[in-house]
Amino acid sequence: MKKYVISLVMLSLVLLISACDSEPKLAKVNDKTITAGEFQSYLQFKRLPAQDKAKRAALLDQYLEREALADEISESKVLDKNLVAAELNEFRKEMLISRYFQKFLQDKVSDQAVQNYYNTHAKDYEVRKAHVAHILLRVNRGMGEAERKAKLTTAQDAYSKIKSGKKFEDIAKQYSEDAISGKKGGDLGWLKEGAIDPRFSKKVFSMSAGDVSEPFETAFGFHIVKLLEGPMVVKRPFEAVKGDISYQLRNQAKDAELKRLTSKVTIKRYE
Repeated sequence: MKKYVISLVMLSLVLLISACDSEPKLAKVNDKTITAGEFQSYLQFKRLPAQDKAKRAALLDQYLEREALADEISESKVLDKNLVAAELNEFRKEMLISRYFQKFLQDKVSDQAVQNYYNTHAKDYEVRKAHVAHILLRVNRGMGEAERKAKLTTAQDAYSKIKSGKKFEDIAKQYSEDAISGKKGGDLGWLKEGAIDPRFSKKVFSMSAGDVSEPFETAFGFHIVKLLEGPMVVKRPFEAVKGDISYQLRNQAKDAELKRLTSKVTIKRYE
C-alpha cells in the first residue's frame, strides 16, 4: 500500500513538471526561462493591449530588456540585497492584502447589499427638521450680572412687542444680535434635531408651527424662537447615503474577514 501511495505522488510530480514544460517558451534571460503565460500575466497586469503582432513583439522586447537589466543589477554589489529583499517582501505583502480585500469586498458588498441595508434600516435615515427663526441677545462668561440682566430685559421687551402684535421679522431686524439671521428677519432655515444646542433643540422641537417662545437662555445668550414650519420627519434619500452605507458595510465585512483569516494562522515569537 505504501509503495502504491509513493507511486501516485511520483506520478503527480511528473505530470506537474510535464505541464510546466509544455507551456510555450518565449525567451531566456541568463538562466531564467520566460514563458508565454508569464508574459501574458504581465500584459494583463499592465493593462496593455497586444493583439497586434508588431506591438506585442515590441512589448516583449521591453519586458526582456527590463528583466535582463534587473537580473544584472541584482547580481551587482551596488545595492544592499537584504534591504532590497525586505522592500520586495513588503511590496508583496501589501499587494496580496490589498488585492485580496479589493476582490473580497467587491463580491461581498454589492450595490444590492447596500440597497437592502437601506431598506431594512429605514428609521436610521429619518431625521426631524424644523424651520426656525430666532432673536438672539448675546451673553458671554465675562459679563457681569448687571449686564446679563440688561440683556434679559431687552429680550423680554422684544418678546412683549411681538405678543402685542408686532411682526417677528421686524423685531428680529431691530433687536437680534445674530447679524446674519437678523437681516433675514431671524430666519435660520431648516435645522436638524440634535444638531444645535441641546436646550435650543429641545425648545424648538416641542413647539408647534406659528408658536413664539418666551426668552430662554443657552450658552450663546437669550433667544426668542418662532417655529415657522414643522417639526417634520424627513427621510434622507438613498442616493445621499449610499456612499456612507457602502463604507460602513465594507468596514464591517473587512473586520470580520480579518478576524477569520488571522484565526487560521499561527504566529510563534522567539525571545
